[in-house]
Amino acid sequence: MRGRARRILRRTGLATIMLGFGLVAASADEWRTVSSLIGSSKYENGFERYDYVNPNAPKGGTLNSTVMGTFDSFNPFIPRGTPAAGFAELGGGLLYETLMSQALDEPGTSHPLIAEAFQYPEDYSSATYRIDPRARWHDGKPITAEDVVWSLQVLKANSPMYNRYFHNVTEAMALSEREVQFKFDQKGNRELPHIMGDLAVLPKHWWEGTDASGKKRDITQPTLEPPLGSGAYKVESFKPGSEIVWSRVPDYWAANLPVNVGRQNFDRRRYVYFQDDNANWQAFTKGGYNDIRAENSARRWATEYNFPAFTAGDVKKHEFEQTAGEPMQGFVLNLRRPQFQDRRVREALTYAFDFESMNRTLFYGLYTRTNSYFQGGPLASSGLPEGKELEILEQYRDKLPPELFTQEFKLPVFDSPQATRANLRKALDLFKQAGWTNQGGKLVNEKGEQFRIEFLGRDPSDERITGPFMDNLRKLGINATLRIVDTSQYINRVRSFDFDSVTDVMMQSQSPGNEQRDFWSSAAADIEGSRNLIGIKDPVVDALVDRVVFARDRDDLIAATHALDRVLLWNFYVVPQYHNPVAWIAYWDKFGVPEKQPSYIGADIDSWWIDKDKEAALAAKYKSTN
Repeated sequence: MRGRARRILRRTGLATIMLGFGLVAASADEWRTVSSLIGSSKYENGFERYDYVNPNAPKGGTLNSTVMGTFDSFNPFIPRGTPAAGFAELGGGLLYETLMSQALDEPGTSHPLIAEAFQYPEDYSSATYRIDPRARWHDGKPITAEDVVWSLQVLKANSPMYNRYFHNVTEAMALSEREVQFKFDQKGNRELPHIMGDLAVLPKHWWEGTDASGKKRDITQPTLEPPLGSGAYKVESFKPGSEIVWSRVPDYWAANLPVNVGRQNFDRRRYVYFQDDNANWQAFTKGGYNDIRAENSARRWATEYNFPAFTAGDVKKHEFEQTAGEPMQGFVLNLRRPQFQDRRVREALTYAFDFESMNRTLFYGLYTRTNSYFQGGPLASSGLPEGKELEILEQYRDKLPPELFTQEFKLPVFDSPQATRANLRKALDLFKQAGWTNQGGKLVNEKGEQFRIEFLGRDPSDERITGPFMDNLRKLGINATLRIVDTSQYINRVRSFDFDSVTDVMMQSQSPGNEQRDFWSSAAADIEGSRNLIGIKDPVVDALVDRVVFARDRDDLIAATHALDRVLLWNFYVVPQYHNPVAWIAYWDKFGVPEKQPSYIGADIDSWWIDKDKEAALAAKYKSTN
């Protein structure tokens, strides 16, 4: 979950939430084939393919990948079970298609996939999507409006994420076999017509049918029966918990759509699971298990790419630039725990995190401190609030920290021994203000109870990151511990908010919208599986989220997002960590790669292809088993 590089790989086959300030108003009878939330798409006047792909890229070969953990389900849409690689919780993944396909080289833009066009009225109270007559399931049956209606109903009923994402959709109606209309419970929400394109469409006839044994299928339960899909790949084989292989569908109905030309070039995609990060790394260095590695360790990137295959030039590494911005990564403080409910306590914990020393001693100076929930773009707040942002915040002045209006938000800097002592003194002072005092080397409250914090992790490498922070916390008299659990237990505990603190990565886009409710709203705080891991229940935050959702134009969206960002920062809900300004990708030299990659996401692995001559040479040299 750490670093931009992993995001690039996970983005292939996963939906990335790119919401926005709204579409240009249209008449209800105008059918559109491009959905753009930020101005006009560069493909507005005709779209044959993405401009970075090789339309003549050869098909064939196997892309080998590794995954940490395990899996026990092919149903990603329910809270139970751990979905296998290739299945996406939100979006289509490798198996299912969505109504529209989110662009990989532009923010807030979608192009036709299952739907060939869509329309909406001037008040944005509904949206109608028209299905491409070529759209087919893998069994040859057409995808219908009835499938779309059924998919929305079952996903909202069983997937907490879909239920929140499409909260404002009150009804879906099949107007004909190929047209479906969505009605909304509000007007003026300009992104609602757009985000309907993110709906994964499932085959009603398959899920309501029976399996090989005659048992009726149940979409509310986990399953290891490979489901019927409509995407470029289908499950070829699997070993429960340890391996899954996907094969490209030879008669894939959407292969020649503009969003797919020159892409999805691998005949097979094989995922092998590992329980140990070091074993995973060794598998990459030896070859055969992992062809492309998204590196998330600065130490490894700086010092460990010296194994034989790399020095021989058979493994390459590359830094990819991208413009999509950076996620907030940090130690989430669970407000459901009483010790974190005082803002001064959360601020005190922030003053104990020494990023500079960690960056120097652990990360080789390669990371940058994250100081915004919308890092790396125009949506990040800075300086003091002014203009429209100030107007928004003034409405809540009596409910906000007064410093928000008078001080620029800055994280503590540990650049000298003096600064270290000053920051820890500041932390102790904040704890004292909140009723915690150091007695006999222990930070205790008036009842004599010691302040405790348990960090939850799922990999032994978490000790490297959490250890220095815990050392400083212990200096303050805090009982700080780290508990490492297996992946399944970790996922279940995070879903049920059973932790004091975890490291989380809060992905954002250049056009935030409805998904902000899932991150920060009071309603989401009580829904297991939501992204409000913090447990925020703040009327001001709720109001600012709605202000973002109902922004009138791009300038209004930027001002509202600045205000939301600033309120989140000054409430110290998270101890911010760091980000990598570039994406680190290492790969075995068996690929053809387009000269240009999409600058928005950095790299589109689906646009790469297997170079058979290179692959054969590697196989002969390393006796590859693939």
